[in-house]
Amino acid sequence: MNLAALGERIQAARTERGLTLQTLADRSGVSVSMLSSVERGAKAPTVVVLDRIADGLGIALVQLLTKPERVIVRRAAEQDTVHEPGGWQRTILTPVVPGVNFEWIRSTLPPDCAAGTYPPYAPGSHEFIVVQRGTLTLTVDGEVVILGEGDSLYLAADVTLSYANHSDAPCTYYVAALVMRPRSPGLGRMARVDQ
Repeated sequence: MNLAALGERIQAARTERGLTLQTLADRSGVSVSMLSSVERGAKAPTVVVLDRIADGLGIALVQLLTKPERVIVRRAAEQDTVHEPGGWQRTILTPVVPGVNFEWIRSTLPPDCAAGTYPPYAPGSHEFIVVQRGTLTLTVDGEVVILGEGDSLYLAADVTLSYANHSDAPCTYYVAALVMRPRSPGLGRMARVDQ
């Protein structure tokens, strides 16, 4: 095992999550001095210690032990599409890359539909939104922003965000998100829009 490469993966995963050595030590039950030595490649951790570090980072142990692939292809047939009640549909277009919290999603909202309100991501998260067709109404921390076909928007994603289509035609839009921590699942609720 290449201890330097292992240490680099652990350090990258820790900094990507905005954790200090002390915070990771508290979460994993592994001392700061041991974590520091492992990150520098100075000590070979046991499997038990590696498992505790992975738990503290919120990732699978295998992610610490394997080198990430340089090219990952996700075929159209492998894309995950979620069909919500009321006709709202979203498809995750990007491959899953361990340690990379980036998603590119295509969503279609039927007429008079709200996709729900979502809690903030952690500070340092970013979202880009582009409307392909229709009109999208966003509510960003209480401020309403309306985007038409071809319009795009960037936002620091540490805000409360709602998506809605108040028109009588479907709206298709794309979201590219770089997130420091994922939102909790199930917090957004799709609903009909009462105009």
